[in-house]
Amino acid sequence: MPITPNPPALLVPAQQSDLDDLVAIRIEAMRDSLEQVGRFDPVRARERFVGSFEARDTRYIEVSGEKVGFVVVRQRPSEWLLDHLYVRPNAQGSGIGSAVLAQLFNEADAVALPIKVGALKQSASNRFYTRHGFQFVESGEFDNYYVRLHAPAG
Repeated sequence: MPITPNPPALLVPAQQSDLDDLVAIRIEAMRDSLEQVGRFDPVRARERFVGSFEARDTRYIEVSGEKVGFVVVRQRPSEWLLDHLYVRPNAQGSGIGSAVLAQLFNEADAVALPIKVGALKQSASNRFYTRHGFQFVESGEFDNYYVRLHAPAG
């Protein structure tokens, strides 16, 4: 059972004007993982995120009014792609990511769609996703890919 942070994590729609703040959160959250594999490049990280940014797919993670991270879910007809889930390092380990996944699972289950996600091979996020029911599908050059099938209607 996922840990629920107290106070709860709320998902709040992002706006196009939030782009710079979102990039800063992404770089802060990914820095350690990317440095470990020798791939930390803040300019590249910004360009990759900006190139695919869609405000309609993006929600901030707020706890007590503070933006502690964000999530990007691209909703496709046959699946959802969990494209980004970042929690600031000072907020990690407190159940926020688990609470966000629980909310996403409820939303995806309501429309009976699986959720797919990729994780940098050497990242702790691999354990996080498998611990939350994602099944390994395949491995790419830098990332592992997972899927979480929707729960049957009960």
